[in-house]
Amino acid sequence: MVGLRYAGKVVIITGGSSGIGKGCAEEFVRAGAKVVVCCNVEAEGNAVAAALKSVAQAQSAGDASFVFCDVRKAEDIQNLIEVTLSRYGRVDCLINNAGWHPPHKPIDEFTVEEFRDLIELNLVSVFNACKLALPHLRRTRGNIINVSSLVARIGQHQATTYAATKGAITAFTKALAVDEAAHGVRVNSVSPGNIYTPLWQEAIDAAPDPQRCRAEGEEAQVLGRMGAAEEVGRLCLFIAAEATFTTGVDHIISGGAELGYGRKKPDATGPARPSDL
Repeated sequence: MVGLRYAGKVVIITGGSSGIGKGCAEEFVRAGAKVVVCCNVEAEGNAVAAALKSVAQAQSAGDASFVFCDVRKAEDIQNLIEVTLSRYGRVDCLINNAGWHPPHKPIDEFTVEEFRDLIELNLVSVFNACKLALPHLRRTRGNIINVSSLVARIGQHQATTYAATKGAITAFTKALAVDEAAHGVRVNSVSPGNIYTPLWQEAIDAAPDPQRCRAEGEEAQVLGRMGAAEEVGRLCLFIAAEATFTTGVDHIISGGAELGYGRKKPDATGPARPSDL
């Protein structure tokens, strides 16, 4: 069937029930892949997997299923890998998407405990998932895609902890790519800018002026809009299915947010704009 660019491949997507993760899951299922969605909200995960399964059945290719997983727990990640293998017998692609962006505030207001908790969620979970999936990815000569962020490169107002975790993901990706090349496993990252997700909408709803917040999110890009989750999904599909001579690369998908000069000096409160994840 035309368009089934990843037919028969098995893909694990953490945080796959909403936002960028859901966008990735939809694109991979449409490409004929068997997608395992994981998240820590069972009802949401089951609903997304059921919808994706209907898409797969309609096109007579691909599949989707849900596994509950709190990525902060190594035992949950191990179970995710084992259930995937029991259902599909292999792993071809791991997309580490699960993560969180804390509310914006200066470093004075972050506690060490908050930073450590964020490192566990945004970074250590990626390490654990890669470590546990790699024995199986080496057999299929598969690939890993880690979701980083544009702010890892350019910084972000009152987001020191988040930017640090994403910068670490980008660096970890490059180092792992060096090691795994000998096994035929490619390791890349994607760095989204402002992608319109449920988390972005939460920030808009909580803002003193929601209309202004939404406008600032749109106007931060030279393309004049925020990106869509499916656009990130299509980039990830290209990396997995077609970018076969690409490893250790951080792929920015930002609508040009980092381009050109602009006002940088914040006012008294600062431009507390949310980010992609």
